[in-house]
Amino acid sequence: MNQPTLSIIVISYNTRDMTLECLRSVAVETRSPYELIVIDNASTDGSAAAIAAEFPDIRLLAETENHGFAKANNIAAKLAVGDYILLLNPDTVVLDGALDRLLAFAHRRPDARIWGGRTLFKDKSLNPASCWRRMSLWGLFCNAVFLSRIFSQSAFFNPEAYGGWDRSTEREVDIVTGCLFLLRRIDWVALDGFDLTFFMYGEEADLCFRARALGARPRVTPDAEIIHYGGASETVRADKMVRLLRAKRELIKRHFPRWQKPLAALLFTSGPLSRYIALSLAKPVVRSESLKNAAQAWKEVWARRAEWRNGFG
Repeated sequence: MNQPTLSIIVISYNTRDMTLECLRSVAVETRSPYELIVIDNASTDGSAAAIAAEFPDIRLLAETENHGFAKANNIAAKLAVGDYILLLNPDTVVLDGALDRLLAFAHRRPDARIWGGRTLFKDKSLNPASCWRRMSLWGLFCNAVFLSRIFSQSAFFNPEAYGGWDRSTEREVDIVTGCLFLLRRIDWVALDGFDLTFFMYGEEADLCFRARALGARPRVTPDAEIIHYGGASETVRADKMVRLLRAKRELIKRHFPRWQKPLAALLFTSGPLSRYIALSLAKPVVRSESLKNAAQAWKEVWARRAEWRNGFG
């Protein structure tokens, strides 16, 4: 077996069928020498046994506890021997040699030091969550007063999501999402991997910000496309939002300029509150089951604000 160029890390948690589909797509679509390291975070759906049965030659760690995304990747990365480490979500499908294309992109643009691709939904429509711009006071304000939702296709009013950009062009970005995240192993080691304060969500943003301080300029290419179903291991909307908000609040604490932090915290907290109020007012007027569910979810998120408004502190 050739020395692997690429160490592909997949963290699985109760996504058996999707994980198997992901691993099959890697095998079919990847020609570069690679090793596959899978950590199963104590799934209860038979994931570990199914993976072991179908892929006996990969490195599989069937854990007895759920380490979360950050710690599980750190554990797997210590076993990696490839020149590059690729983080790949289990709820993804590799399309048309995407991993080979991403590796070629890294060779073309070594200055980026972190590389990502283009993600699609199951129906092949754009899933824009492959990358993000870092939070800003303006972006937090637009989110709090719904401008980012009303003008979602505007780069000015929806800056965090790069509103209006269809990801069909190569571009430098602030954050590459962990569903398809490539970097050199020596850079992963230099950064000491993910900060374990982040259990789930926010860890790749924190790593990108720390890498940028060392000279990285993360970049994405439309040439490397995957399907990313998204959120497959998170089934309760309010729980997911609480986790996400806690991580984003921690990013504000760590990476905003000191003078901006008080106002950023106020604007950030206002976002969930404004959603809760707006949806509660709209619910009697617009009789929609989805609106009702969203209102209930944001009501719970706001009731649980003590869990997220101070980040991990």
